[in-house]
Amino acid sequence: MGRRSSGQWARPTDQRDGAAVDVLVPTCNRPAELAVTLAGLAGQEDPAFAVVVSDQSAGQPAWEHPAAAAMVRVLQAQGRPVTLLRHLPRRGLAEHRQYLLEQSTAGQCLFLDDDVWLEPGALDVLSRALEELGCGFVGMAPQGLSFLADRRPDQTAPFEAWDGPVTPERIRPEGPGFDRWPLHNAANLSHLGADLSLEPGEWVPYHVAWLGGCVLYRRQLLVDAGGFRFWSSLPAGHAGEDVVAQWQVMERYGGAGILPSGAVHLESPTTVTDRRVEAYDVVLDRGSAQAP
Repeated sequence: MGRRSSGQWARPTDQRDGAAVDVLVPTCNRPAELAVTLAGLAGQEDPAFAVVVSDQSAGQPAWEHPAAAAMVRVLQAQGRPVTLLRHLPRRGLAEHRQYLLEQSTAGQCLFLDDDVWLEPGALDVLSRALEELGCGFVGMAPQGLSFLADRRPDQTAPFEAWDGPVTPERIRPEGPGFDRWPLHNAANLSHLGADLSLEPGEWVPYHVAWLGGCVLYRRQLLVDAGGFRFWSSLPAGHAGEDVVAQWQVMERYGGAGILPSGAVHLESPTTVTDRRVEAYDVVLDRGSAQAP
């Protein structure tokens, strides 16, 4: 069942099970950004989805901000189950993502950062692409639209569309494929999409080093690959936890980016200010990325 229209908002609704996708949103001290992210979700039609927001804000939860609260009410009126959770104390990004993963029961789960707006129809494209490609994850790298006039051909040069099935890949620093990471800077994917002259609804899978901000997994495959359970080997202050999880999945099941990207980065200041520890430096050295 798709979203309920405005003419149905006031009718009684049961918050039913059976969502095809769980949208998992970690947030911390970003009430305005969370409101925009939820507004993007309210613009999605298919597939049926539920939303789980986990808040680690220092003060009141972000969803209590009037704008965010209004978007929660819109989603619920549309028939989307919304779960609002407080998760404290803060033990780091990886632990927070693992906590969210443990709340999910749907066959697909979308990790959506709290500073990303989704174009209408983006969730449907991601879900269909994941099914058609049969891999472990797909994603849309968020685009910084303030960079639309800033073309970076040196950064888009590594772009390589998948030709045939998406297959497992092993990515490591200084190894093959790692040099793809600049593809997702600025508005590079927007420029690539324009150059390919893609028709509305047309999409292309491509090779990635990793994706941040908007990644749709086959939930069970993410769990089987270890999820974010490596969090206990990391200090609370770390970055790159999503890189490790994706590399775990990519080595077993493959992963792909989707072009064009319908994800927009809000370009707010980052809340991850302590980047002295890169997760893969710790986890991969210990061999934890191989442990299911």
